[in-house]
Amino acid sequence: MRYMATYDLMESLRNTNQWLGATAKAMASYPALAALPNPGIAWMAAWGEVTERSFKRMVVKPSWGIRSITCDDGKDHLVQIETVVEKDFGDLIHFNVQGREEKPRKVLLVAPMSGHYATLLRSTVISLIPDAEVYVTDWKNARDIPVSCGKFDIEDYTLYLMDFMRALGPETNVIAVCQPAPLTLAATAYLAELDPDAQPRTLTLIGGPIDPDATPTEVTDFGNRVTMGQLEESMIQRVGFKYKGVGRLVYPGLLQLSSFVAMNADRHSKAFNEQILRVTRGEGSDHDAHNRFYDEYLAVMDMTAEFYLSTVERIFKNGEIAQNRFVVAGKQVDIGKITDVAVKTVEGAKDDISAPGQCVAALDLCTGLPDSKKASHLEPGAGHYGIFAGKSWRNNIRPLVLDFIDTNAGTPRKKAANAA
Repeated sequence: MRYMATYDLMESLRNTNQWLGATAKAMASYPALAALPNPGIAWMAAWGEVTERSFKRMVVKPSWGIRSITCDDGKDHLVQIETVVEKDFGDLIHFNVQGREEKPRKVLLVAPMSGHYATLLRSTVISLIPDAEVYVTDWKNARDIPVSCGKFDIEDYTLYLMDFMRALGPETNVIAVCQPAPLTLAATAYLAELDPDAQPRTLTLIGGPIDPDATPTEVTDFGNRVTMGQLEESMIQRVGFKYKGVGRLVYPGLLQLSSFVAMNADRHSKAFNEQILRVTRGEGSDHDAHNRFYDEYLAVMDMTAEFYLSTVERIFKNGEIAQNRFVVAGKQVDIGKITDVAVKTVEGAKDDISAPGQCVAALDLCTGLPDSKKASHLEPGAGHYGIFAGKSWRNNIRPLVLDFIDTNAGTPRKKAANAA
């Protein structure tokens, strides 16, 4: 019960702060107070508005907000989000552009399960939709999944990816962003051995910790410094009675968010103080830069305890992917089995989460892949976010990834060449 009480306490504190913000905003907006020439009144209303919005966003899944897209014909086409595969812990969704001929490029964008929703990749999706049929792994909040659905660890995650790839077929081009990169590599290798006809055409790994020890960062140092017992004791809680997943052991999104904020506390504090002043002067708006960023940043989701703990232990501490000894469902996955899936890695020179060297290590693991099917790119001056959603992605990396897909997607499979 201690773990559940802690979970409910965190939710109570969040709810209280949201209420305080709403109360301050309502009180300061009382018409009679407008007659008082006190700037503190306006500041109180602004503080309340920013505070209420911030704490409210923490428990709301953001909308994709992709309603239409301008196509080559110069017309705006509606975008319909369709569920292709529905599973307990995550769905495969398709951004179907209505009235447009199907694009030859089929892209599976593997979203991270690291505290934020798949909507973190909204700008990435928007940039790819004009040139491809885009599919995304839409992971669900663990607090909303009943205990009866069972466990979900990194092996289950890998099996989900394999099912998604099978559903899309062999003409798929997979792009894995950050956390899922090592598991996507493992899923591709596992398919290469068990179901080679379901392998994707290309695999692009962006800023992922294939070998976390290749270039240590604060993230890897933390993973090596703490014991699994310490992590389980300090990070794991049990979902409270408010949600469908009551009783499930999770790494709570609110706890993750506190860690995210603590890493750059001064920068976040400055950003919120400046936003309060902007709202006080009447310069704030629903869709200004601050709100666009923090509406997504503050929206966090719970991870299952077994997924979080197995990620730390098996990917970071034991380096099972880096040492090519990852096991799924009792069978060891050999990354060397990848022989005709073109693999490209993308890293940011200033990435302080998955530093340069961690992701490109995937190419050395692909011992069965010829050099002609391997590629890597190091983006100068780019941080972690920039390599998949920022200016670096839009201007430099995205064109390179699409060129890589086009170059390799039409290459005949070895099986087809031998049959001929």
